[in-house]
Amino acid sequence: MAQKKEGKILGMERDTFRSLMGKYGVSIVMLVLIIVIGIMQPLFLKPSNLINVATQITINGMLAFGMCMAITTGGIDLTVGAQIALGGVMFGICTVKGGMPVVVGVLATVAVTTLFGFINGFLIAKFNMFPFVVTLSMQLVIRGVSLVISGGQGIQMGNDVGNIYYTNVFGMIPLPIIIYLVVFVLMYLMFHWTKLGRYILAVGGNPNAALASGVSVFRIKIYAYAISGFLAGIASIILVAKTGNAKANIGEGYETDAVAACVIGGTSFAGGIATMPGVVIGTFIVGFIYNGINMVGIDGNYQSIIRGLVIILTVMMDMAINGKNRK
Repeated sequence: MAQKKEGKILGMERDTFRSLMGKYGVSIVMLVLIIVIGIMQPLFLKPSNLINVATQITINGMLAFGMCMAITTGGIDLTVGAQIALGGVMFGICTVKGGMPVVVGVLATVAVTTLFGFINGFLIAKFNMFPFVVTLSMQLVIRGVSLVISGGQGIQMGNDVGNIYYTNVFGMIPLPIIIYLVVFVLMYLMFHWTKLGRYILAVGGNPNAALASGVSVFRIKIYAYAISGFLAGIASIILVAKTGNAKANIGEGYETDAVAACVIGGTSFAGGIATMPGVVIGTFIVGFIYNGINMVGIDGNYQSIIRGLVIILTVMMDMAINGKNRK
């Protein structure tokens, strides 16, 4: 029986189109988004606004890198928003109430958030618990710890902390962008050029096969969630430096933006599929959506609707393009 010949898409064979969109689809979406918003609001393309967007997305970018680690192993980390609150409060207690140097506050902050990331990974790996249930429950625990140690009160940060966000390197590049670029390079090298990165992909793709190949699934999952906690700590420092205030209720809903950046950037919820450049592009798309909505004068109340629709459409596009290869 003769095999049915597939039709063409935009003049290309379907397999060629799938391959092209699988590699460059997200980049094309971002380019189209920039052009459309730029036509609607020319000020959007001004260098000053683009630098502003790049600075603002650094917080979500840090969370998205960590979220990518969790999702790639076949899980999810819903604690990153709460981790921001805990990290901010810890940073405030150390630097303001404790009078410690900023460097000590930074180390204490990332140590605490990394610890809770480790706990997430341990519970998931050791007891084979569902990541959604574990991290949703730990989200409440971490928020509670933030409230307890802060006494439910906000902590006003000093100018030395604010300098972390508002200092320009070489007089033109905001420090958060430099931090973000350094983290991206390190994450890229780790994820794409080391055994740990390959093992994370292997565990997410097929944990049984990874285990049979000698990979410690237990340790890899702990590493993935610990990295997510560490990066959430860095994000909390940047956010507190930006707002000048550390409170136990900050970071609410931030996990949604992190998930959105990962999904838009091509990270598969099935696990085992992700790229760091994709996460960066996804983060920028989320940032452009927020910034574009504000600049074209759309009511901010529509942001959640638009973001949700973008995620749905992105997943649908991914299924349409790559669905055949996953069967």
